[in-house]
Amino acid sequence: MLLAVTLNPSVDISYHLDRFRINEVNRVSKVKKTAGGKGLNVSRVAHLLGVKVLSTGVLGGSLGQYIEQQLDQDQMNHRFLHTKQEARNCIAVLHEGMQTEILESGPTLTNEDQEQFLALFNQLLDQVSVITISGSIVNGFSEDIYGKMIEHAIRKKIPVILDTSGKTLKVSLQNKNALPYLIKPNTDELGQLLGREISEDTESLKSALTDPLFYGIPWIVVSQGADGAFAKHGEDFYKVRIPKIKVENPVGSGDATVAGMAKAIDSKQDGVTMLKYGMTAGLLNTMQPQTGFVDASQFGTCLKLIEVQKV
Repeated sequence: MLLAVTLNPSVDISYHLDRFRINEVNRVSKVKKTAGGKGLNVSRVAHLLGVKVLSTGVLGGSLGQYIEQQLDQDQMNHRFLHTKQEARNCIAVLHEGMQTEILESGPTLTNEDQEQFLALFNQLLDQVSVITISGSIVNGFSEDIYGKMIEHAIRKKIPVILDTSGKTLKVSLQNKNALPYLIKPNTDELGQLLGREISEDTESLKSALTDPLFYGIPWIVVSQGADGAFAKHGEDFYKVRIPKIKVENPVGSGDATVAGMAKAIDSKQDGVTMLKYGMTAGLLNTMQPQTGFVDASQFGTCLKLIEVQKV
C-alpha cells in the first residue's frame, strides 16, 4: 500500500479564462474545486490507477473538513492529524496558454503538533510498502521534518519518494543517514540546489547529478516537461521521451508522475518500467482538464508510447 503524505493540504481552485485582465474585473464561469496539495494529487492519481492508497498529513478548520469530504466522496482512504488551525486555499488561473498561481501559506503549527504527527506517521508505517512525501512543510514544523520521517521509513525498509524543492529539499539531502529512495526535481530546481545554471543537454545533466550533494540517492529523476525526463540510477543515466500531445491542463502532472512511479515500486517493477509508469501517468494528467486526474483506461496505450534509452 502507498502512504501519500501532504503536510500542507489545500482546497485547489482553478479558474479558466480566455484572457486574464490585470486591474480589471474577471468573471469566471468555469470553476473547479478539489482536495489538493501535491500529496493529495498523488493520492488521487494512484487511486485511479488501482493502487491501494492511504493519505495522511495535517488538516484543520472548515477547509480541512471540505478536503476530507471530497476524499470520502472519491472513496479514498485517509487518516490525518486534526488541528484547530484552518487549512489553505490555492488558486490557479489558466489563461492564454499560461498558468498564474496564488498560493496561501497555510496554518502555523507547534512543536507539539509535529511530535503528534510523527507518532501518527510512524504508526501508519506498519501497513505500507512505499511512501511519497510531497510539497511544502507546514509552517511551524522544523526544516528537517522530512528527514525525520525518512529515518522512520528507513528503519522499516520502506522506500520514500521525496518531491519537494528549494531549501526544504537541500536540508533533506544533507542528512546522509536519512536519504530518500527517489527525488524528482526539474531543471530549474536542480540549478537552485547547486547554485548554478543547468542546461538541458546530456553532459550538463550528467555533471549535475554526480554532484556530492546527491551521493547515496538511488534514483534522481529530472522532470523536463514536454521533453520527458532525464534520470540517474547508480552509475547509469537514462533519457525518457514522451509523445507530443494536446495539453489540456499541466497542473499536477509532476504529482501524477510521482503516483505512476509509486505504482511501479508498489508492484515491484524494474527501474525502466518505473520511469515509463511515471511518465505515462504524468502524460495522462496533462490530457485532462481536472488537476491531478487521469483516465486509467488509457494507461496501457500511453505506456507503449514512452521511450527509455540509456545514455
